[in-house]
Amino acid sequence: MDKMIHTPEGVRDVFSEECKRKRMLEQKIEKVFQAYGYQEIETPTFEFFDVFGREVGTTPSRELYKFFDREGNTLVLRPDFTPSIARAVSMYYMEEDLPIRLWYQGSSFVNNSSYQGRLKESTQMGVELLNEDSPMADAELLAMTVRLMLDAGFREFQVSVGHVGYFRALAKEARLSEEGFHQLRELISIKNYFGVEELLERFHLHPDQSRALAGMTQMFGGPEVLQKARTLTRNREALEAVERLEAIYEILKDYGYEKYICFDFGMLSRFQYYTGIIFQAYTYGNGEPLVKGGRYDRLLNYFGKNAPAVGFCAMLQPMLDALERQKISTRVPRTRTMLLYPDFLEKMAVQMAKEHRKEGLDVALVPFGRGRVLDDYIAYGKRNQFGGIVYIQKETAVFAIDLTEPEVHPVEITQQVQKGGQA
Repeated sequence: MDKMIHTPEGVRDVFSEECKRKRMLEQKIEKVFQAYGYQEIETPTFEFFDVFGREVGTTPSRELYKFFDREGNTLVLRPDFTPSIARAVSMYYMEEDLPIRLWYQGSSFVNNSSYQGRLKESTQMGVELLNEDSPMADAELLAMTVRLMLDAGFREFQVSVGHVGYFRALAKEARLSEEGFHQLRELISIKNYFGVEELLERFHLHPDQSRALAGMTQMFGGPEVLQKARTLTRNREALEAVERLEAIYEILKDYGYEKYICFDFGMLSRFQYYTGIIFQAYTYGNGEPLVKGGRYDRLLNYFGKNAPAVGFCAMLQPMLDALERQKISTRVPRTRTMLLYPDFLEKMAVQMAKEHRKEGLDVALVPFGRGRVLDDYIAYGKRNQFGGIVYIQKETAVFAIDLTEPEVHPVEITQQVQKGGQA
C-alpha cells in the first residue's frame, strides 16, 4: 500500500511562480520599511511560555503550540511578533530613550480551530516604533500602511482606525465586571447592536451610558464619526481618545492619505495589550485584514522597560490572495537560463556557465538526456519558469531559445557568445 505524504492541517507548501510572487511582495514591503528609516531585527521562532502568557494579553493558551526543552521549561512557537520584539528591546535597548524603529519578517503559529478556515502558520512582516508616544508616531504607522498597500498594487482599499481607550473609558465608568467587559467587547466587535442592547439592559446602567456603549456598534465612517463620538459622552478619557484620533487625521492630511482612512469605534482587538489606536487595512475580495496593528504603551513594562510603542504587521498570504482575486498582475520576471548540453561537451558547458554567471546571469546546467528531444526541454523550461535556453548542439553550433515568446524559434548565437560573451 502506497503511503501518502502530505502536510499537516493548517499549513501549506509555497513553490514555483507563487513563491516568486511572494518574494517580490516581500521585497516591496521591505522597501517601504527601509524608506521610513526602520532597521531589521530577528527574534527566535520559539520563546519561553511566559513571553506570551496571560498577563501579557496575547494569544489564548489553548491556541499556542507548546512543548518542552530538556530542562523541562515550557516553550512556545511564537503566535505573535509584538511580545517577542518587546522582550528583545527590553534586553538590548534598556537605556535607549530616543525613538527605536525596527522591522521584522517571519512565520507565526496559531493553533486555530480547523473550522475557522485559517492557516496555522502565516508569514508576517511588520514594524514597531518604540520610545515614541506622539500622534505623529501613530500617523507614521498609518501612512506606512497606506504606502505599503499602494506599492503592493492595491488601489481600492481602506484603513479602519479605532481607539480602545474610548471603549475602556466608557466600560470603566459603567463599572462593568470582567465578564461583562469581555462579553460587551465581543458583541461590539461583531457589530451586534441588538445583542449589545440586550446585554446592557441586564447591567441596569444610566441611559446615557447605555446609549454611548450601544452607539459604538454604529460608529464607523469618515471624520464625521469623530464628532458623533464627542456627542455621546462627557467622559474625559473617552474624549481624549477622540482628540487623539482628530490629531492623527490632521497629520494624515499632510501625507495626502486621508482619503484612505475611515474610523471604526467598534473595532476592538482580542489582544489585551493594546492601549490606544488600533487599525486594520481591508480591500474587496478578502474578508480578512491585510494589515493590522495598534498602540501598546504598557507591554514593555512586563519585560522591565517603561516605554510607549506602536506597530503593525502585514499578512502576506491574504495580501497575495487579494491581489489574485482582483486580477492585479504581478509579472514574475523569468531571468533564469537553462544551459542545455550533450555529455561530450560538458567542459565547454561548465566554462560557458561560469562566464555567464560572472556577468550576473542565472544559469542552470542541464544535460541533454538520451531518448529525449528538444521539445521536452522547451516544455520543461516553461513549466519551471526559465526565461530561455542556451542549447550547445556542438562546439560550432550554439542556439538561443526565448521561452517568453508564444512561438519558440531557436536563434544561432555568435562566436563571441560561444566563448562566454553576452548575447
